[in-house]
Amino acid sequence: MSWKSYIDELRKRERLAEKMGGEEPVARQRSRGKLTIRERVAFVADPGSFQEIGKISGRATYNDDQEMEDFLPANMVIGRAKIGGKSAVILGDDFTVRGGAADASIWQKMVMAEQMAHEYRLPLVRLVDGTGGGGSVKMFEKDPRTYIPETPGWNWVIDNMGEIPVVSLALGPCAGLGAGRVGASHYSVMVKDLSQVFVAGPPVARAIGEDVTKEELGGWKIQARNGTVDEAVETEGEAFEKVRQFLSYLPSSVHERAERTQPTDDPNRRDEKLIDIVPTDGRTPYKPRKIIDSCVDKGSFFEIGRYWGKSLVTGFARIDGFPVGIMAGDPFFLDGAWTADTCEKVIRHVDLCDTFHLPIIHFVDCPGFAVGVKHETAGVTRKGVRAMAAVYQAKVPTCAIVVRKAYGLAGSAMMNPSRTKWRYCWPSGDWGSLPMAGGIEAAYRKEISEADDPDAFLDQLYKKFEAIKSPFRTAEAFLAEDIIDPRDTRPKLVDFVHHADRVIEAGRKHKAFRP
Repeated sequence: MSWKSYIDELRKRERLAEKMGGEEPVARQRSRGKLTIRERVAFVADPGSFQEIGKISGRATYNDDQEMEDFLPANMVIGRAKIGGKSAVILGDDFTVRGGAADASIWQKMVMAEQMAHEYRLPLVRLVDGTGGGGSVKMFEKDPRTYIPETPGWNWVIDNMGEIPVVSLALGPCAGLGAGRVGASHYSVMVKDLSQVFVAGPPVARAIGEDVTKEELGGWKIQARNGTVDEAVETEGEAFEKVRQFLSYLPSSVHERAERTQPTDDPNRRDEKLIDIVPTDGRTPYKPRKIIDSCVDKGSFFEIGRYWGKSLVTGFARIDGFPVGIMAGDPFFLDGAWTADTCEKVIRHVDLCDTFHLPIIHFVDCPGFAVGVKHETAGVTRKGVRAMAAVYQAKVPTCAIVVRKAYGLAGSAMMNPSRTKWRYCWPSGDWGSLPMAGGIEAAYRKEISEADDPDAFLDQLYKKFEAIKSPFRTAEAFLAEDIIDPRDTRPKLVDFVHHADRVIEAGRKHKAFRP
């Protein structure tokens, strides 16, 4: 006797699973410009590497002879794969089966994927396209009772934030648990005009008096600009490429070190344009991304969070092949002042780098926390203190390049100054407890008013204090450790990352990444 008939039955069920929700739902999915879950997995995984788990799980109906009459697969596909050569776990919603809702799911699949990634220390990629929560009220027809809410496996979701890289792609309307899974990530991406993220959709919003579309409620212009997601791209293909890029800078888990790639750039390269990239008037803005690109390995800068907290640029890069975290003040936005959302961005990025052991390079240009009623209303004081706490709690080495301004509490949070200061200052550096501009007139109001020639007296005061704020005066007192030629920045950073590599250790931090 052979087991061939059982294998034939297995293959039959596998073919049924590959049909997903059926021809009509699949056609609707594609008519919306969306890929199916199986197409998405094929795109994000290295060719031929996906090993599916629980492929034939779903809901079957049987006739009186106990022969299967119909089969609807579970609306989540999970498995292991290689992504950019690294082993990872993938779990993806199938919107063709009841819109990815929980009443068509087998929740154990999601929990298993999260748990497997955690226990086997594998990066996790979620392809989110559906609610994944309570589903439709029609479920009460089959099970006429309510329940006290629980979220099975959420302990793994939270614990994973301190153990493994977690990436979530919003690839359709993501509500409830779907939205929660997008938010509980180290890196998240939306596809413009294709995906939305919200606590509950337009029908629920209408019940509280808000008549809005899905895009108006949770489109990328809202969620990428408030920091709920980190990136918004034009196509699903771009989203899959972002996954590969993001993971390439990180270890598979906190128990490993991020991989150094073979250097392809001259460690001693000096970029001549850095000598005059910062205007000498101290006011005209410059483009910090040009400074970053000049100092890191060519083409290696990967920006994160470009749509929000715009007074600070954050991302990853490589220096002589070593992955590093990047922070840079952007004077094009409030002169680089830290707003409430910029402070949240600082917290998120410093935590990310600290969790996965990436040294941080901070190109400093910060006139302090943003001032005014608008910013106080947004909670800049509390959030600013939290941002400072994140910087002080981080254990990874930080190198500060003081490009221009460093004022007040926010300016002091360029690094943890209680640790060895690895810091280089450009001649354009301008620092203090508060800017002198405006302060001179206030401090010398009486003397100015009594002077024979107030304008000449004020001019003399400005010349005096201009000399006092010279960075060389600060360096004389060893309060600025080194003033360097801006063109020497890259070689200095190469030296820094090699020394940082000596002291960075793998392992879980005492505090986990905060979603």
